[in-house]
Amino acid sequence: MTELVLTRHNAMIDPLLHAWGWEIPVYLFLGGLIGGTMMITGYILLKGRHRENSCVCSVLPLVGLALLSVGMLALFLDLEHKLYVWRLYTTFQFSSPMSWGAWILLLVYPALAVAWLVRLPAFLRVGQVGRLADALAESPRAIWAIGYVNLALGGMLGIYTGVLLSSLGSRPFWNSALLGVLFLLSGLSAAAAFVHMIAWDRTERELLARADNIFISLELVTLMLFLTGLLTSGASHQAAAALVLGGPFTAVFWVGVVGLGLVIPLVLQSLAVTHRTLHSAIVPVMVIAGSLVLRFVFVYAGQYSHWL
Repeated sequence: MTELVLTRHNAMIDPLLHAWGWEIPVYLFLGGLIGGTMMITGYILLKGRHRENSCVCSVLPLVGLALLSVGMLALFLDLEHKLYVWRLYTTFQFSSPMSWGAWILLLVYPALAVAWLVRLPAFLRVGQVGRLADALAESPRAIWAIGYVNLALGGMLGIYTGVLLSSLGSRPFWNSALLGVLFLLSGLSAAAAFVHMIAWDRTERELLARADNIFISLELVTLMLFLTGLLTSGASHQAAAALVLGGPFTAVFWVGVVGLGLVIPLVLQSLAVTHRTLHSAIVPVMVIAGSLVLRFVFVYAGQYSHWL
């Protein structure tokens, strides 16, 4: 049965791939990346590193705001009824992941903006804005609150990107409770790689490289558990797993996601943090690219899978 399904799938793959857009995978990737950077920003604030002039937290919230706007634009472009998007904010449906996501995204903007105020550039510290920035930076309670809010919202945003897919029970490839955890870890890994790439403080770079090794290791374990869960379920889930285990998405999954995006960066960064080789900017780029490819594979394979 599985071989028959794969044969039919392979015959249909080209026209289907042309029909699917890029907007949702990019939106999910940016959501995970922003969630990861928010959690890292929150951690930095709680550790008091924001007092150091070389702290990367002076740019992370601004980058998050820019990426969030791009992600929201990608989501907006994918909507069929664009003029009615405002209706999402006229109600809150507790059981709807989309409703949760809409309100989380709305809260992320002010959380990032306030975090940026803590390390606002000197040329912008004028008038009321400057006084507010000084008051926030000098208040331990405010820093504590901003740090925990960014940690919490970042985690919720990262998990939501996976829960959004797993809640769609019509697609067996997405039918796993591990998707939220997987997408959160992938977002944290991409964020750690991004911070490692742009940070100018050596201690900060090494800290994020070590953290990224942990995130990558956990992501690999979660990926294996995800596939094991599909393979030990019914025929529809096994056929869905076969899409990346011999099916049309096998090469891009194992080469682009697992190999180039996880295993090779883990090996190279492990050597770098133990000072057996130099840090390379190529490794963070591979991690970030692998995280993006992961979203494309999961979105496409999910739409491709169906109940037998």
